[in-house]
Amino acid sequence: MSDNVAYGLLVYTALQIFVTMQAIEGDSGSMLPMLALVVLVAAIIPLFRRFERHWEHLDDTAAADPALKGAYRRDQFAVWALAIGLPFLLTGLFKGAATLF
Repeated sequence: MSDNVAYGLLVYTALQIFVTMQAIEGDSGSMLPMLALVVLVAAIIPLFRRFERHWEHLDDTAAADPALKGAYRRDQFAVWALAIGLPFLLTGLFKGAATLF
């Protein structure tokens, strides 16, 4: 799970930067979007750490237990769904909120 979390964080950060930069392109030179970007990247780390903590206490024998395969796949899917989907969702929410105000 550690590899999934590490690579998921890299993908999340890259997507968050790319999507945010695309969304603010042409906007004023405000530092607020950059600050929001830093906060969003920092905020995801504890969530991903929770997934890793769930599995780190298992030794190799326990981790290979077929009974845990479903739970592992569920957590693996959640990590990647968050890593890929959350940057687009958050940017969409911020853009939507910006049009309201």
